[in-house]
Amino acid sequence: MTDFPYDTLAADELRIGLIVLQADESLERDLRQLIPAQVNLLVSRVPSGDEVTPDTLRQMAQDLPAAARLLPQAQRYAVVGYGCTSGAAVIGPAVVAKLIRAAAPTPRVTNPVTALVAACTTMGLRRLAILSPYVAGVSDRLRDVLRCNGIDTPVFGSFNEAREDRVVRIAPGSIMAAAEALAQQGGVDGVFLSCTNLRTLELIAALEARTGLPVLSSNQALGWHMLRQAGVDTRLQGYGRLFAEC
Repeated sequence: MTDFPYDTLAADELRIGLIVLQADESLERDLRQLIPAQVNLLVSRVPSGDEVTPDTLRQMAQDLPAAARLLPQAQRYAVVGYGCTSGAAVIGPAVVAKLIRAAAPTPRVTNPVTALVAACTTMGLRRLAILSPYVAGVSDRLRDVLRCNGIDTPVFGSFNEAREDRVVRIAPGSIMAAAEALAQQGGVDGVFLSCTNLRTLELIAALEARTGLPVLSSNQALGWHMLRQAGVDTRLQGYGRLFAEC
């Protein structure tokens, strides 16, 4: 065997960490569209139930530290995102951040709820219509958290589906029709498409054109907030006013 010397690269690569639900088929794909290629997006998975219930969401608090430790630990992350809207609402954004910071080398943690609040603050939105795939019992906690952050949700609609393998296959036409119907009820200044597994990213620009309202989604808001916290330019066309203007 011949031994060869080697040089090493400087440890100055910008890295973003992401913890995705085991059952999620959409978030990783969407964020790879939003995050520039020069940023190293590293992904771990956390166990999650086939059905979304308050109990399966609370269980993730027990599993998050182990999932965060599975991210490569040799270098720091500019930010780590936890990819579950309902999970962040049920567990609590502050608890999520504490659990991940204790297990991964990062100064910043975000999630779709924290990201949504930041996006609404930036865009001056205070009254949202929410479209969720899940039963009301799961979404009620999200609406409570938003209310505590000064965001009312007077208009709410759901597909009443608990199974993740069905949520990810809700057709774009069904999402468009439901979101437009909610926007038409009036009394809101924006629309939020909740759930990281719902396939919504490519629908945002068209929905904004049809409704005349800003449209936010879990994956879009999370990607935007992660990039902002990492100091990366978020101006990007084709994914709604949030990326085009903020």
